Amino acid sequence: MNFCRREDALAMRKRIFAVLAMAVICSLAVSACKKNVGTPEDNAASREEDKGDAQEEQEELTVGFSVIDMKNPYFITLENATREVIEEKGYRMVMKDPGTDPREQAVQIKEMIEEGIDAIILSPVDWEKITPSLQELKDAGVRIINVDTQVKEMDYVDAYIGSDNYSAGYICGMDLIKRRPDGGKIAILECPTQNSINDRITGFEEALSTAEKGFEVVARADTAGEFDRALEESREIIDEFPDITAIMCGNDQIAVGATTSVNVARAEDVLIYGVDGSPDIKKELQKTNTQIAGTAAQSPIHMGQEAARIADCILSGQQFEKETYEEVFMINKDNVEMYGVDGWQ
Repeated sequence: MNFCRREDALAMRKRIFAVLAMAVICSLAVSACKKNVGTPEDNAASREEDKGDAQEEQEELTVGFSVIDMKNPYFITLENATREVIEEKGYRMVMKDPGTDPREQAVQIKEMIEEGIDAIILSPVDWEKITPSLQELKDAGVRIINVDTQVKEMDYVDAYIGSDNYSAGYICGMDLIKRRPDGGKIAILECPTQNSINDRITGFEEALSTAEKGFEVVARADTAGEFDRALEESREIIDEFPDITAIMCGNDQIAVGATTSVNVARAEDVLIYGVDGSPDIKKELQKTNTQIAGTAAQSPIHMGQEAARIADCILSGQQFEKETYEEVFMINKDNVEMYGVDGWQ
């Protein structure tokens, strides 16, 4: 009997040991399952991978850049200022130069759409002919930031950044009235396909309409905003009207062409106005005998930075201003030293 009780006790101890062993094994198994779930510390590696994926996704966003003419120092400065901020924000920027050709701009916009741009910073060569490209951009889901000169169909545009172009022309007209209170003959070098220049010329002419003594516009020419055409057109105007009082130019590049023609013709009494505040015109203003009366200055640096900032807001889902207008101001011989001549303001 004692022998049997010892056998039963031994069997009982073995069963208890087996149960305890199984409990330990299950506990270890449960602990192992919990290792990859639960607290943020447990999943630090997973979170880092997600963060890296998000950063990579943002870096893949691309902003296109298409403006009127990259031979124009104004647009070169605008592009540099834009690119600096765009790349600082972590985006890629693709620039294409249409060289004042609206057909080339349309082709290049198609190329950028095919390359997968997410937004475009755009200044149209022709404010009307750009419309089909705007439709293509919208159809492709590309956000449109219109800069400097407006497109005609503004409903396509997500945001616009530009200068107060009407005021730019108006202050040139008012300055001319002060300098030539007896009135005189006027020539206008314009570019009807660029709405920014149209607004400047309108402001200039409306300012002259307030003069007590009349100004007569005896000649106007389409320069397409180009130096070479401005040079030729202004030469022909001076030959036809040697007694001309002033030439209003749609931008500073046109004004440089007009100045060259006036200097060659030695038409010392002709006053020339531009719009931009370019380093070339500011250097002219430093000269003792210059025909440049002044330039209504704007800032391509500020404009480019603002366009890039708004592009970032749009792409990252933040609020943004639909319209932004930069102030303009007159630079002439009296204040040119305040703004420097080696760069843009």
